[in-house]
Amino acid sequence: MSTCTSASRHLDEPLAGTAATARTWLLIEQSGPWGAKALTSSHLDPALGRALEAAADGTGVRIALIRRPGRHADCGDSAERHVYAAHTTPGNVWLHSATTCAPEQVLDLDFAALGMGDPHTFDAVLQGRPHTGDPLALVCTNGKRDRCCALLGRPLATELSSSGVEDVWEVTHLGGHRFSPTLLVLPYGYAYGRAESHAVKEVLQGVGEGRVVVEGCRGRSTWERPGQAAELAVRTAAGEHSADALTVVRTEGAAPRWEVTVTHTDGRLWRVIVAQGASLPPRPESCGSPLGSPARMDVVAVRELTTTAFAVPC
Repeated sequence: MSTCTSASRHLDEPLAGTAATARTWLLIEQSGPWGAKALTSSHLDPALGRALEAAADGTGVRIALIRRPGRHADCGDSAERHVYAAHTTPGNVWLHSATTCAPEQVLDLDFAALGMGDPHTFDAVLQGRPHTGDPLALVCTNGKRDRCCALLGRPLATELSSSGVEDVWEVTHLGGHRFSPTLLVLPYGYAYGRAESHAVKEVLQGVGEGRVVVEGCRGRSTWERPGQAAELAVRTAAGEHSADALTVVRTEGAAPRWEVTVTHTDGRLWRVIVAQGASLPPRPESCGSPLGSPARMDVVAVRELTTTAFAVPC
């Protein structure tokens, strides 16, 4: 049986530059089934879901629901649930956690501040604290968005959990169904596609040591998609694996061509040319959708610059 995932894999569609974009992730535990738009079609109060969507709009915060791998019984509204917030911008990366029996409390957060990397309202409103456990491994399993996420994501999440990997969660939507199983790792915000258990364990070990595994990486959610592709290209060219060593400081141009400037904490910088192309031959972007040509980010050139070349004239 052909699926969007099998078509994408067969055509060797590139992964770089395909991650969802978010500077800050806000994750709310919600057991039970999820619909295609989980915030308003789950056992979470749909009015609360709509209010959360409105509160996060334009702030750089992306909200998703999470649940533990396994059976998805709903424990009821009084159940204590986990809430996480993670900011992914280099130089200000953090992951805080809290628990609450009243998810409506989340509406009291300052979403603009969260998007800018300030965790104070999360800590004040929810009695949050820095997360001291392992990195979060979030596997998309929402079959109502695409059947591949359920068919491929759920077994991966279950395998990781049963093999002793801590802090594994199912998550509602990470985009890119055709790259299932898809994975997001927090706090750094790197996303992966076509994930396999052994590779995920390597990724998580790297994150725990402050390193990025480039193989299978879709990009860092902090950046827009041209920046995601550019940063990964610089990592490959420079052999750089330190998670917070690189920052996308400038993206100039518009589709279908951008010039992206990437800097290193040691002062080096690169100019990367990224071009938007169409994936051919046509393939489904998700199961059941018509054939199309999804946009792809192709790195045309990577050039290291001198600081003099980068300087802006007075």
